[in-house]
Amino acid sequence: MFDAAPSPGQNRSPLPPAQPPADGVPGPRTPVGAREERERQAARDRPRGERDAFFDNAKYLAIVLVAMGHAWEPLKDDSRIVEAAYSVVYSFHMPAFIIISGFFSRSFDMRPDRLKRLITGVVVPYVLFETAYPLFKNLVTGSHEDISLLDPWYLTWFLVALFVWRLTTPVWKLVRRPLPLAVGIAMLATVSPEIGDDLDLQRVLQFLPYFVLGLCMKTEHFQLVRRRWVRIASVPVFAAALAFGWWAVPRMNTGWFYHRDSAQELGAPWWCGPVMTLALMGCSLALTAGFFAWVPRRRMWFTALGAGTLYGYLLHGFLVKLADYRGWYDHSWLHRPLGEILVTALAAAAVTALCTRPVRRLFRFAMEPSLEWAFRQDAAGPARERHEQREKASA
Repeated sequence: MFDAAPSPGQNRSPLPPAQPPADGVPGPRTPVGAREERERQAARDRPRGERDAFFDNAKYLAIVLVAMGHAWEPLKDDSRIVEAAYSVVYSFHMPAFIIISGFFSRSFDMRPDRLKRLITGVVVPYVLFETAYPLFKNLVTGSHEDISLLDPWYLTWFLVALFVWRLTTPVWKLVRRPLPLAVGIAMLATVSPEIGDDLDLQRVLQFLPYFVLGLCMKTEHFQLVRRRWVRIASVPVFAAALAFGWWAVPRMNTGWFYHRDSAQELGAPWWCGPVMTLALMGCSLALTAGFFAWVPRRRMWFTALGAGTLYGYLLHGFLVKLADYRGWYDHSWLHRPLGEILVTALAAAAVTALCTRPVRRLFRFAMEPSLEWAFRQDAAGPARERHEQREKASA
């Protein structure tokens, strides 16, 4: 998901490394074409297998937004400003993650080593955390929450979705018009309340177009948002989104942003489902492009944390739920501006800490288990590894 690791032999650096000036904006005397050519040359010179700072930066910043959004949930009903910001964040933070996940899934096929990584990196964490979350609630609250692998609990829906999306990647690479087909499926899902809650399939289907879009994207598409005019244009776009979010607070059901219910379940006519699918996708892509435009391309102090966003994603849910179970949000001062700022800062700091290397070492058994004992040996594996090593040596 968040640390969508490329397959062996796939360059971890699909974007050319940027070397912008200190202000991050190219100077007026620098021809755009010449700068892009230098960046492409630098990408060719980059060691094969080196991580691209842009994607790690994007994943870290997006996971911070996820944690902030979850921390705002108990506060948004008492603050129109917080709910407006919450709506804007929810309109693009998951699409950004999903697009990146799709982009790094382009080489996925049914090769044994890739299926193995899908199981150990997605299925096993899903089973463990789908079990851990209800047990944690029972321990803290004394309740008797049941464990159900068919009903994703809180954050684990994304692991189900990623498993389905990645497993169907060969299909999307086969069909002639994958993105219109995925959008059509998402539109049909919004008018199908009978889909139910099993495996959170509504979210799987309604978010599907973003994953397919990532599969269809190339390096050049990410380079487009690096242009100066995109950054400049993104400022009024985000300002307009916040203004619209503030206006829409008493007028719009925020359930649309979760993509987990059909139009009928949200109390709207069936035809609103397809219309909202297209409208929300347009808004999400505009805001996602603006978000990518401001993501630093060079290495930052938080770049290394981008490799641990899966840890931050799954672990911060325990902190959010603990605050809810213990009634920490019941303090009235937290619902005032200074309290809201404090909650936001604590959420960002907590998820940052959960992405660090010590935490990753501690919980690697759950997030990235080896499980060599559980798999048959791939007869072609050693030969494939030797071939990939020769390719790296000659690169």
